[in-house]
Amino acid sequence: MTKKRRDTVQDGSVRGRRVAFKDIDEADLEVHDPKPHAAGMKAVEVSFARGLAQGGLSRTVRSMYRVNQSGGMDCPGCAWPEPTEGPRKPVEFCENGAKAIAEESTTRIVTPEWWAEHSIAELETKTEYWLGQSGRITHPMAIRAGETHYRPISWSEAFETIGEHVRATTPERCMFYTSGRTANETAFLYQLLARCLGTNNLPDCSNMCHESSGTALNPTIGIGKGTVSLQDLEHSELIFVVGQNPGTNHPRMLGSLAQARKNGGKVVAVNPLPEAGLMRFKDPQTVKGMVGDGDRISDEFLQIKVGGDQALFQALGHLLLQREAADPGSVVDREFIESRTKGYQDYAAARSTIDWAEIEKATGLARTEIDHIADLMAASKATIFCWALGLTQQPHSVDTIKEIVNLLLLQGNFGKPGAGACPVRGHSNVQGDRTFGIWERPTEPFLARLDAEFGIASPRAHGYDSTDGMSAMHAGEVDVFVSMGGNLAAANSDTAVMEAGLKRTGLTVHISTKPNRSHVVHGETSIILPTLGRSDRDDKHPGGPQFLSVENSMSVVSSTRGRLEPVSDHLLAEPVIIARMAQAIFGPDHVVDWQAMAEDYDVIRDHASRVVEGTEDFNRRVRDKQGFVLPNPPRDHRSFATADGKAGFTVRELEYLDPPEGHLVLQTMRSHDQYNTTFYGLDDRYRGISGGRRVILIHPEDLAATGFADRDLVDVVSVFQGEERRAERFHLVAYPTARGCVAAYYPEANALTHRGLVARESNTPGFKAMMVRFEARAEEAAIHEDS
Repeated sequence: MTKKRRDTVQDGSVRGRRVAFKDIDEADLEVHDPKPHAAGMKAVEVSFARGLAQGGLSRTVRSMYRVNQSGGMDCPGCAWPEPTEGPRKPVEFCENGAKAIAEESTTRIVTPEWWAEHSIAELETKTEYWLGQSGRITHPMAIRAGETHYRPISWSEAFETIGEHVRATTPERCMFYTSGRTANETAFLYQLLARCLGTNNLPDCSNMCHESSGTALNPTIGIGKGTVSLQDLEHSELIFVVGQNPGTNHPRMLGSLAQARKNGGKVVAVNPLPEAGLMRFKDPQTVKGMVGDGDRISDEFLQIKVGGDQALFQALGHLLLQREAADPGSVVDREFIESRTKGYQDYAAARSTIDWAEIEKATGLARTEIDHIADLMAASKATIFCWALGLTQQPHSVDTIKEIVNLLLLQGNFGKPGAGACPVRGHSNVQGDRTFGIWERPTEPFLARLDAEFGIASPRAHGYDSTDGMSAMHAGEVDVFVSMGGNLAAANSDTAVMEAGLKRTGLTVHISTKPNRSHVVHGETSIILPTLGRSDRDDKHPGGPQFLSVENSMSVVSSTRGRLEPVSDHLLAEPVIIARMAQAIFGPDHVVDWQAMAEDYDVIRDHASRVVEGTEDFNRRVRDKQGFVLPNPPRDHRSFATADGKAGFTVRELEYLDPPEGHLVLQTMRSHDQYNTTFYGLDDRYRGISGGRRVILIHPEDLAATGFADRDLVDVVSVFQGEERRAERFHLVAYPTARGCVAAYYPEANALTHRGLVARESNTPGFKAMMVRFEARAEEAAIHEDS
């Protein structure tokens, strides 16, 4: 991609350079064969090349040297854990973690002059990639009704404006959104502000990713989190990796899977796409990984149809019960079931028979393939199921995950080494945000402790999640929308409706590090508040430098401390921004001492330790070299915090995605140069796609059946309950995906997801459940006619 450098802008308070980028030209699209392995020497080259291009040698070395090390900075990428026992590797980050760090530690800057040069009308034509690559925002900015450009605003005026808008409306017409990168202390302050105001309108990115996991796990095992440790994973006898692409989304997981296989375990990958990270891993920290073939990751690969996982799990349950009947006591953990579970008899009766023709139709798998996997399960005494968004974003997602719970309960795979449930979280602190109170449906015990700690009266009525919040904005029922990080315009479903809703909002406030689409499709008044990133030093406090904490996918809370000089003196830390916002809203005599918490984060942790279960003695424990582990009853002592203390088997009818005639099932996915709505580049190296993102990966036989050819340019049309959504100008690319299924990049394909297409119970958007067809574009039809 061509880069055109502009003059560096420097004064006493802003450091760095301003850079303009060529936007995406889909004519640059190139397609190559998919890679057969992940990582290796190429990953090392890319990691350091991105760091040098963004921040230079010094900032790159200083940031990467301490990432994921004790006392250092937690990677702003995924939530994969670090070892809590023994020494850590000298390098505890992956290629995409390095890209995330490079993006944040960049010296490219977006100054007031940049905003003056680019009108909203121009910025609306730019891609997310172009916006993000422009650099770090250096000053608070604002735009009001009738204005065409953002202009600088002082911090005091920004907070006064926010306070005026909030006081002019009612609590239920205010909404506070949170991104997963928000630290624990920040999340605790943010939810406290909302509840002091009188609302539980606290949507977050979990609503759009793992909400289905928590919704399935809480009523069945009494906790909405995973129940395994890193040590469990590396010593498991059998690991399922379902609906997940670890090579791109959680690359350090590959090392744990490779270690599990070295210890004698087996790995079963279940996915519609044959991802590189599910095949082989070339660990760049080993000689074999650098110059050899690397390590095999999957012993078995089941190329399942999108949405067919529930059928697979029901079939496995049926086969395990058959094997138990043939050899009683060999498969089912009867003592565990009788003493610690309920609902087994109903489950066994429901799984006593099965329609194999329907199972094969739903999964796209042969009965012999499923039977072989059942043999592996029957032989395993310690099984782990890992999953991600491939399971959570369909109408029947909650029921599908409950089928995983059924299988784990059947063999007593809770509370013993090497066994359990492992929903793999995407963002580095999305799980911690929920732990520290970011939830539109808080529990009564949490609210009672919060009220007692601060002398407030929290609201009890449930608030908006991300889907309901979008509908409320679209209906003109939101006056103030505050976004703590994130990019809801690009992240949420039904893009046109989402953007229209933001534009109908009276005030939008974005606490951000870089420009993004949500800044462009703004409310009547919009304010951008530039904040410190995780890699930045936070040292402008009376008591000296401060640190924050995060929680990883396996319930470990640890500290994170930035080391780099911020690119501007005009940035504020997120806790300081929230505290000053609260002071502007509530005035100086509020019952909560916001100033004390902004000045010293230990004060926040002291308060949280009396509100958040498991964080007692927070300040001492978080300073431990390895952090501390939150309590987890299923893992710790095979107990279940359900209403009756029993884990629950559940029974649901078989459900899968069956597209109407002439349609295929579309799932969205990330590229290898992407993390959620942040784009590092335009190359999806592992899948062989480069130079463009508007592509549809389709099986060659499905492509032939549509009447189109490889690389044809089409419009994509989705259908849901009689309504259609359209996304224009996508190239069809022949690819070895599962038959009947196609894949496209997120968020370009989000426009196709109707806001009513959600997972039941969790309300998570159905990004993996769109029924689509393709229509030729007029110019393409003319070309074919001429030829």
